[in-house]
Amino acid sequence: MNSIWNKTIPAGGKWSGVIGKRKLIRFTALGENANLSTLMYHAANLSERYNMPDTLKAQHTAHLTKGHVLMSDNGRVLASIVEDSLGWHDSISGYTTRMQTDGKYGATNYQKLRNDWLRSGEENLLVELVRNGLGSRDLGPVLNLFSKVYCDEKGNMHYTENHCRKGATVTLRTEMDTLFIFSNTPNPLDPNRDYPSVPITIEVFDANPVESDDICLNYRPENRRAFENTWEYNILLGNANPVAVTK
Repeated sequence: MNSIWNKTIPAGGKWSGVIGKRKLIRFTALGENANLSTLMYHAANLSERYNMPDTLKAQHTAHLTKGHVLMSDNGRVLASIVEDSLGWHDSISGYTTRMQTDGKYGATNYQKLRNDWLRSGEENLLVELVRNGLGSRDLGPVLNLFSKVYCDEKGNMHYTENHCRKGATVTLRTEMDTLFIFSNTPNPLDPNRDYPSVPITIEVFDANPVESDDICLNYRPENRRAFENTWEYNILLGNANPVAVTK
């Protein structure tokens, strides 16, 4: 397939934009130990956004991979994970702050270093939120693509080093017009004392309609109900596109 759009986000970089429904978004890590903090909002109604607790609870999981869907707080599917070379993406550890970044990597600022200063996830996300008419109150739990964080039996969280290899990919399929906000900043639990320098490429392709045997649709009954809620929303908007293909 030929991509209809592509972009590379450098280490410490950020990006936001609306990607329409029925698109494939392929992310590729151009180095080891990548981390891309991700927020998602329904483009037509920014008060509807990715709901981490419902996404995990409905799918009986604490991490995300192929077959899982990313649910909104209205019980609809913003996007589905249709391909994944890693098998685990972090949904629970959040994003870095200015204090964490300074404490781990050393204090830097734009006034002295210009574009070489070390960004935090929180600052990057806030800048892109403001650009899209949102603000600090719209910050929420992020999906950290390419990172693996798990909890032991005592509830302690652990970051898995060397989980992401160069060339690792994950592909989302959009089910609604979605505003994505990305920050290519370290996972807050990454113990590495060197600020990561891992660019991440984003490519967008046209996607086929969801078919009746789709892995994301059939992963759990809750997934199907979320898809049905999404299809109902599109039908009531006069969307004439088919929502599923029955074989």
